[in-house]
Amino acid sequence: MKLAHVVCAGVLLLAANAAAEEGDKAIQKTTISLGTATPGGGFPLYGNAFAEVMNAADPALAIEPRNTKGSNENIPLLESGQLDIGLVAGEPSYEAFMGLGGRPKTKLKILTAMYSSPGMFVVRADSPYKTVRDLVGQPVAFGAKGSGLPILSRYMLDGLGLKQDEDFKSIYLDRAGDGPTMVQDGRAAALWGAGIGWPGFDAVAASPAGARFIAPDASEIARIRAKHTFLKPLTVPAGSYPGQSAAIDSVGSWSYILVRESLPDDVAYRLAKTLHGAEATFCQKLPQACETTAANTVAAAPSQELIHSGVLRYLREIGIVK
Repeated sequence: MKLAHVVCAGVLLLAANAAAEEGDKAIQKTTISLGTATPGGGFPLYGNAFAEVMNAADPALAIEPRNTKGSNENIPLLESGQLDIGLVAGEPSYEAFMGLGGRPKTKLKILTAMYSSPGMFVVRADSPYKTVRDLVGQPVAFGAKGSGLPILSRYMLDGLGLKQDEDFKSIYLDRAGDGPTMVQDGRAAALWGAGIGWPGFDAVAASPAGARFIAPDASEIARIRAKHTFLKPLTVPAGSYPGQSAAIDSVGSWSYILVRESLPDDVAYRLAKTLHGAEATFCQKLPQACETTAANTVAAAPSQELIHSGVLRYLREIGIVK
């Protein structure tokens, strides 16, 4: 009987160990590092919401956001494999895809289009500035060092025959969140930013002094696009910010979540399937995430070849791509 008890106990122990191993496998997580930008900007806001929604939708995923200096740091971090995925603004993405600025064309791929980024300035409502040219010679905060925002403004101003660092007293921030305070206390005449739901614009618009937004007019938009054709006409709908009663037309581009070249197809497929299966939840969590759709990814990508092959497999399955 004792031998039988020992054998029985041994069998039970083996079964328990096997069950524990199966349990470990079941909860084994795929960890994904996500590069965002400096605190107080739109990328950390989006990246944190993205991680929360994705991790909740697929408990086996562990997307871990981390603050970086922004687009211009995320690209080399992705290329060196130090990040799995990263948020990158449209202009740095375009330069990397095209191999501009003396660099080779990047091998990074698109996971998804994030949201459109119409660029504009915000000033205090009681300031005298009403046009882009009114800001010439004034101190302007063009965004955080390393972020994509100063690149967008550089292209826009160049289309108007203006030089960012010569025609303005350019300020580049260590932290994106410092910009609104500089406008409110007068250290900066204006803050440049982009997109819908951008935290810097929200902060200025919600302040006691209120805000006025400045964007290129119709003739200026035509001039900018004649010189920089990759910039798209985009609109900030009325009511996007406190006190903004009218729609604002401007130019800009789409920001992307880019992935390292070596990200396996099955991981990219899983990320795409989880993301687009949770589009409604993401939209409810963050207004600008309502633009993060499979259809917008296909429309915003400069070419389908720049979309990761694992993502394309998913897009074909749902009939967005042939």
